[in-house]
Amino acid sequence: REEKDEDSQLIYRIERPVYNETLIQAQLLKRKEDTTTNCQKLAEKFQCSSEKAKAAALSFMPILSWLPSYPVKKYLFSDVVSGLSTGVVQLPQGLAYAMLAAVPPVYGLYSSFYPVLLYTFFGTSRHISVGTFAVISLMIGGVAVREAPDSMFMNINATGSNASDAINVELRDKSRVQVAVMVTTHPGQPPIVLGLLRFGFVAIYLTEPLVRGFTTAASMHVVISQLKYLLGVETQRYSGFLSAIYSVKAVLSRITSTNIATFLLGLGCIIFLYVIKILNERFKKKLPIPIPGEIIVVIVSTGISYGLSLSKEYKVHVVGNIPTGLRPPAAPNISLLPNLVTDSFAIAIVGFSMDVSLAKIFALKHGYSVDGNQELIALGLCNFISSFFQTFAVTCSMSRRAQEIAGLLASLLVLVVVVAVGFVFEPLPQTALAAIIMVNLIGMFKQFRDIPSLWRTSKIELAIWVIAFIASVLLGLDYGLLVAVTFAILTVIYRTQSPKTSILGHVANTGLYCDVDEYEEAAEYEGIKIFHSNSSIYFANSDLYVNSLKKKTGLNSEHLQAARKAQKKKERRRRTDEAVTHDVLSQSHVAEDQKNGQFGDRHGDSEEAVSLEPFSTVHSIILDWTSATFIDSVGAKAIRQIIKEHAAVDVRVVIAGCNSVAKVQLRSSRPTPELCIILPKLNELNQRCEQSTKVLQ
Repeated sequence: REEKDEDSQLIYRIERPVYNETLIQAQLLKRKEDTTTNCQKLAEKFQCSSEKAKAAALSFMPILSWLPSYPVKKYLFSDVVSGLSTGVVQLPQGLAYAMLAAVPPVYGLYSSFYPVLLYTFFGTSRHISVGTFAVISLMIGGVAVREAPDSMFMNINATGSNASDAINVELRDKSRVQVAVMVTTHPGQPPIVLGLLRFGFVAIYLTEPLVRGFTTAASMHVVISQLKYLLGVETQRYSGFLSAIYSVKAVLSRITSTNIATFLLGLGCIIFLYVIKILNERFKKKLPIPIPGEIIVVIVSTGISYGLSLSKEYKVHVVGNIPTGLRPPAAPNISLLPNLVTDSFAIAIVGFSMDVSLAKIFALKHGYSVDGNQELIALGLCNFISSFFQTFAVTCSMSRRAQEIAGLLASLLVLVVVVAVGFVFEPLPQTALAAIIMVNLIGMFKQFRDIPSLWRTSKIELAIWVIAFIASVLLGLDYGLLVAVTFAILTVIYRTQSPKTSILGHVANTGLYCDVDEYEEAAEYEGIKIFHSNSSIYFANSDLYVNSLKKKTGLNSEHLQAARKAQKKKERRRRTDEAVTHDVLSQSHVAEDQKNGQFGDRHGDSEEAVSLEPFSTVHSIILDWTSATFIDSVGAKAIRQIIKEHAAVDVRVVIAGCNSVAKVQLRSSRPTPELCIILPKLNELNQRCEQSTKVLQ
């Protein structure tokens, strides 16, 4: 009932009986009987109907659900503008990220067309832009360089008495494209299979600190890889362990041979792009569309390079040949697969985690939902089908954003460039592309701000972030990701093995139960210990749970039982001594009475019942299981042992806040019903603790 006190504070007073689990199961609840056979369940699962077929079609191709009702008058113009601006951004990024993937620039344009087009039909997010991404491109480039290093394509051309080593660039690029395509073909398959098997939930295991630490490290790799293009020096490309350190060392060793024209042009592009980025961020609400800084840099730097003949006169490296038109589909080189399986899975995991993370962020912001399973299928199909047209793996990007129709128009803009005007970008300096890549990663480096925030909130999550970053920088992105995921899993085990335990006390005039060590207002009930642990009970932490219980309650049942046995032994010895003394005294009294002629019955108080004194003032222990989601057979055995040991020393153990799953697991383990009483949640007892105390006693 609802009442108001003198201060007009709303108060709820709850009065109801206190039930135990035996009473609930015997009188109050009756479990439903499931009469459906397994064959019937299987037939129902695979039964086909028009509704199921329609739902499956809409789920597999989400475009069918929104395209018929697309409001043309309302959104078409804004989507066209958004599509054009996204396409303008995708063009330079496609060219730039192809450099990271160690393939010719035109393949970056292919990767900005086919996957974007396919995602329009299969994707569930309405706002992410699928295409080339710096981290994925760098991972592919590392694999391509490892499998097709420059040393495999060296030619020796003799000119008179002089000899010079040269690289067969055409053959090298062809081999690296095959590696990139094969890496893309294989990661296209596992996501499709996992999506069909409804394994989209695996994304939750890639915790946000892990992803952010990993992508920050990947950004570090990307920037380091672009230093040689910014300075105009030629160095070997490294991959694997300590590749970042070796790359920096190689660039610094040749810094004296920096191409001044290349460096000045790249530095000017960086400054211009950074200013444009600040302006777009500051005036994003006033600007109808963001200022396309990347395409301005591409056009201006291409014009300068062509007009001043930077390639010939100043030895500035340019993009070079961009063939016109699309390539016919071709099967990948299957013989490369055995060496690429691990890399393919790593790339697939990173791509999917980035896709789902950004998709969920935008969905939450705009009030709709994304299907993780369908995202797996969509991203897998984008990569798998597109790889037959010579593309490398893609995912969504933080620096691009597009809606459904906008993404389609962006891909068509890229198609126009590939088919008709790709040759225009041949004089584009590589240093300008390096500048575009570096400036686009500024947002990634802002993730260093996570460190002080995580330090204040969660040291474990901070450790995950730092380990992911350091391991990925030093060991390479593939092994770094493996180390980061392994460490994250170990932290889960650590958390469940080392839960926080406490003794709860009741806060007067409330229904609150709080830690007595933290709050002065929390007071224990006399003779009752309420033990709380914020973890489930299973094989990995059952011993720790028992030890913490003994430590917190101050009751060691083994010691109490040993003391009880010693007391009983001492009592039996005392009674034996008293009996002997009584017999001796009785005989002497009989002789004296006989001597005096007196006979009487002197039993009187010969044997007095002596009760054992209790060793502890605690008569009851309540195990608060409000945080326990499950208990396994090992944990159930530990709980039964606790109940049995404490019962031997006259201490009652009961469980409060036990959920239905844990109850079923306890029943299947056959606990002792008269000992294992299940009480309601502690906070639901409210001010009826006195009644529960009587029940316990």
